[in-house]
Amino acid sequence: MPALLESITSPQDLKGLSTRGMGQLAKEIRQQIIDTVSRTGGHLSPNLGVVEMTLALHYVFDSPKDKIIWDVGHQCYAHKILTGRSREFSGLRQMDGVCGYPVREESEHDAYNTGHASTALSAALGLAAARDRKGMDHHIIAVVGDGGLTGGIAWEALNQSGHLRQRLIIVLNYNEMSISPNVGGLSRYLTYLVSGQYYLRMKDHAKTFLKAIPLIGWPMIKVGRALEEAIKKTFFPGLLFEELGLRYIGPVQGHSLPSLIEVFEEAKGYDGPVLILCVTKKGKGFGPAQDNPSKFHSASPFEKSSGRVLQTDKRPTYSSVFGETVLDMADEDERLVAITAAMPDGTGLGPFGKKYPDRLFDVGIAEQHAVVFATGLALGGYKPVVAIYSTFLQRAYDQLYHDVCLMDVPILFALDRAGIVPDDGPTHQGINDIVYLRHLPNMIVMAPKDENELRHMLHSAFSYGHPVAVRFPKGKVPGVPMDEARKMIPLGKAELLREGKDLLVAFGNMVRPALEAAEALEKKGISLAVANARFAKPLDGDLFREYARPGGTILTAEEGVIDGGFGSAVREYLDGEGFFDLRFKRLGLPVEIYPVGKVEQIKARYRLDVPGLIAQIEEFYRGGGKP
Repeated sequence: MPALLESITSPQDLKGLSTRGMGQLAKEIRQQIIDTVSRTGGHLSPNLGVVEMTLALHYVFDSPKDKIIWDVGHQCYAHKILTGRSREFSGLRQMDGVCGYPVREESEHDAYNTGHASTALSAALGLAAARDRKGMDHHIIAVVGDGGLTGGIAWEALNQSGHLRQRLIIVLNYNEMSISPNVGGLSRYLTYLVSGQYYLRMKDHAKTFLKAIPLIGWPMIKVGRALEEAIKKTFFPGLLFEELGLRYIGPVQGHSLPSLIEVFEEAKGYDGPVLILCVTKKGKGFGPAQDNPSKFHSASPFEKSSGRVLQTDKRPTYSSVFGETVLDMADEDERLVAITAAMPDGTGLGPFGKKYPDRLFDVGIAEQHAVVFATGLALGGYKPVVAIYSTFLQRAYDQLYHDVCLMDVPILFALDRAGIVPDDGPTHQGINDIVYLRHLPNMIVMAPKDENELRHMLHSAFSYGHPVAVRFPKGKVPGVPMDEARKMIPLGKAELLREGKDLLVAFGNMVRPALEAAEALEKKGISLAVANARFAKPLDGDLFREYARPGGTILTAEEGVIDGGFGSAVREYLDGEGFFDLRFKRLGLPVEIYPVGKVEQIKARYRLDVPGLIAQIEEFYRGGGKP
């Protein structure tokens, strides 16, 4: 570890550093982030962009007394390094290591657990209100990216901030990016503020004019901040943040430590909410990340010298198969449109957008709006495909119920990253979607066993005439042969893959391990038929009635929470049909907070890998099962 960084064990160690020393520390922090992420993978671009900002925050404020809330949290690496976790940082995003997001249980300096965008302003305002009610005097700072402001909850918080007038410091990090380039009117407005050609030219003209005035010109220039405020109020009376009731400072050069320290010190003296607009460069300090910030937003391990991704597995991902299939469907039907919530590349819709830019709608980090917007498109005669990660779609639960399912609107929801998700920790696990979708009226819930079946499910979805959710995992596909033509899948029909005495029915990503487990158990005297459920809703009643004989056994397997999940749906169906005299077991995930780790590690911990399935089923049979 570099000598200067070695001496930093807490934010208090920054207080005695010179500006030059802080600049050197910024270089060392960047290098540690690059070294670590090149091995472990992680959010490289956003973290490289906020190093000076983080240093300035910890130099001016006193964490953990002062509370720093990181919106999303994927820009907190420098914060973690400066708050006593530098030595452990090599274990970033590893099982039982440092989480890539703020975690209160990990450090007293992590004031709020985050992982989803647009939440920091509401949380910070609540903390500020609690502070003031208790008569305390510490500072609350929310660090939010310009992409985070595309989420509606952020504007709800800004609206109340201006109303309550609580002391609150908002640091708005402008880098023109969330994961992909930001879109929408707000992004254009912030670009206008930052580029500020008219404003900056007017300020320069004013300075030139003042310099020509003897005696009083230079003293007036020295009160530059007051002059800047006067110019803004004179020539920009409708400045949005000021109109909301927030004091506005900016734009500030986000990589200039003296400028950042100056404005942060100034903000400490305000008696109401203040917003500081900082301009940063995503990926700063690492050429490949600066040139391609989207690629290195969440990076796989890479070669430091070139930025080349170290990947030997050439199989496509489920996301890319989804994207290719939807593009093929769009070629055949001009009514098909696609919607993404700021993730065209992450969801595999990048090629779709390049070929059909007028048919891809990027709504920003606004999942609730995405769902209702899709409803309007569908009612207007189009076929919307809404691609959102499983963990993010749960943010739009009310819209799914109120705006989609109650009107029975045919929309295809593609739930990427369903099931166990590696590296990102509990906020990104897609383990609840079966639960929150299957009880919605009119909703159809599907999951493919492989990439070939994914294509068929996407092809079939609009034919059902109802809202359809197709969930699929993050990562590489199994690599099965692909049918030349896409086929229709009969609604609610499972697929029997293996004959046997008792039934093991698996959903989605658990089909292949279930088959392997059944083969091994056959040699131990346990005969299991294996079925690919395909549907969590509606269920294949014919299949279950065939095996629900008195004294028989049915087991279910799913990569999701079992309380209210696929197995619960099967049990409810059997009870409803009067099949009580049989042995039944659900195999899946318990309701708890999940650790950081690789998929294989987490599956092994919860016994959902092949050895774990074998062990659980053997234990069940040895115990006689439960009727």
